[in-house]
Amino acid sequence: MMGSRGMTLTGILKDGVHRLDIRVYYEDTDHSGRVYHANYLKFCERGRSETLKCAGIFHTDLAAQDLFFVVRHMDCNFLGAATIDDVVSVETRLHQQGPAKFVLDQRVLRGEEVLFAARVTLAMVNAQGRPQRIPAGLLQKISES
Repeated sequence: MMGSRGMTLTGILKDGVHRLDIRVYYEDTDHSGRVYHANYLKFCERGRSETLKCAGIFHTDLAAQDLFFVVRHMDCNFLGAATIDDVVSVETRLHQQGPAKFVLDQRVLRGEEVLFAARVTLAMVNAQGRPQRIPAGLLQKISES
């Protein structure tokens, strides 16, 4: 499904950077009319999920193999505030990868202004929550995206 700017619902992956546009709704804001801080984490989760989809990695396929990505660590910087009706862009790029984890850099921007930045470590676990190696095919898809 295409948006008004030609962007699909899953965003655009180009030159190693995934970009997903998100409109800020009333439900995303706090009493001051600014985006509630925890919602930046939700925006980034959407960005990570859509980045994986653009790379051909689907959570449902992983779950069928009892494999899951979980957030292991996150460093966040809140640098500005989006408000209702703003359109923000979530940018996601690979920073580093290992056999059982990878690290992403994410930013939420309004235009060129960076509102939020995070470095996120994702680990692969099995259904029991134990660390697992990321299958070689997935590592390749991640590194090529």
